[in-house]
Amino acid sequence: MSDLLIKPSAGSGRVHHVTPQSAGWSYVGFSLYRLSPGEIAHDHTGDTEVILVLVEGKARISGAGQDWGVLGERMNVFEKTPPHSLYLPGGSEWTAQAETHCTLAVCAAPCRGGHTPGRIGPDGIELLQRGEGQNLRFINNIAMEHEDYCDSLLVTEVFTPAGNWSSYPSHRHDEDDFPRITYLEETYYHRLNPAQGFGVQRVYTEDGSLDETMAVADGDVVLVPRGHHPCGVPYGFEMYYLNVMAGPLRRWRFQPDPAVAWLLGGDR
Repeated sequence: MSDLLIKPSAGSGRVHHVTPQSAGWSYVGFSLYRLSPGEIAHDHTGDTEVILVLVEGKARISGAGQDWGVLGERMNVFEKTPPHSLYLPGGSEWTAQAETHCTLAVCAAPCRGGHTPGRIGPDGIELLQRGEGQNLRFINNIAMEHEDYCDSLLVTEVFTPAGNWSSYPSHRHDEDDFPRITYLEETYYHRLNPAQGFGVQRVYTEDGSLDETMAVADGDVVLVPRGHHPCGVPYGFEMYYLNVMAGPLRRWRFQPDPAVAWLLGGDR
C-alpha cells in the first residue's frame, strides 16, 4: 500500500492523526474523531491554529476560554449543507463532547498570531458549482484565501457526483513562486456514498519521480506532498472530500499538467 494512503486506525475515537512529522513535511496537520453521544475529544493547539469542522453530527464545544455551545446540524455529510466550524488560534485548549454520533475534523497549520477565535459558517457558505460534464463537482468553501479567518489554513469541502472526476484538470501547487504558483501541502479526507464504494486518486509528478495511484475507501486520507492529484469516482457512488492546505503563503496558485492544459484553453 502506498505511504500516501492512510487507513483509519480504529472504528471510533481519534481515527486519524497526521502531523508534519508523520507526513514528512512542514505545515499541514489533520486529525479526525468519530464520537458516540457523550464521548469527549480534547486537545491543545500548541503552536498551530486549528479549524474544527463538524463533518457530521453535533457536539458541544469549548475552546480558547469560551463555551461555543452546540455546533453541527447535518447528520449525513452527503446532505451537502454547509458545515459548522470553529477557528482557534495557537495556545488554545479545546474540548468537544458529542451530542449525537459525531465526526469531527481537526485541521491544523502553523499559527502566526494574526487572528482571534470565532465560528465559521454555516451562514455565508454557499454550495458552489465548479466544472461541467464529467468534471462537475460542488464546493463548500470553509476558509479559502478570500475569507480572512486564518493565518495559514486553507480548508474546503468538495462533493463529486457519481462517475465524475475532481481536482481535475490535473494541477500542482508545489513551488514557492507566487504569483505563478504557491507551495501548499494538502490532505484529502475521503467519504463515499454508499459507504461500500471506492474512488481513485493519483498523485504524480511530471518527471515520474512520484507516481502513485490509490483506491480510496470511505474514511481514508490521502497525502499530497507534491505533484498533480486528480481523483475520480465510478458510476453508482458519489465522493466527498475535505481538503486541508497550508504553506509559506496563504494563497492558492497552481500550474496544470501540460498533458491536460488544453482542457483549460491551452494548446493540445
